[in-house]
Amino acid sequence: MAFKIKRSSREPMSEINVTPFVDVMLVLLIIFMVTAPLLTVGVQVDLPESSADSLPEEQEPLTLTINAKGEIFIQESKVDYEKIIAKILAVSKNRTDTRIYVRGDKTINYGRVLEIMGMLSGSGFTKVALISEPYKER
Repeated sequence: MAFKIKRSSREPMSEINVTPFVDVMLVLLIIFMVTAPLLTVGVQVDLPESSADSLPEEQEPLTLTINAKGEIFIQESKVDYEKIIAKILAVSKNRTDTRIYVRGDKTINYGRVLEIMGMLSGSGFTKVALISEPYKER
């Protein structure tokens, strides 16, 4: 006695069609692959590595960058050495408690980076920090 199961047209289908899901995921993957490189902003520098923990961020900090050629940038705009403090005061609206991150290329002279950090500290800025790449095991 073989029973034949007859399916009525009102019963829900138990199979899931994943083709539309895969199509949407592939489109999203392509969008993220195209836009991800555009999300990294700033001046290109080769940062040194460090195993120190990241600092928490309450507000967006100012970034002062020194590239391999010794050029100085505040955020993405190039600044002359003599005008660094005036420009940072203008951007921070004269708030000396603004967090300033200093990014120095690893090929630049360490003394140059410290000179700029000293100049910032001497001008009253109390939250000056160095930025580095996370340490990678080799």
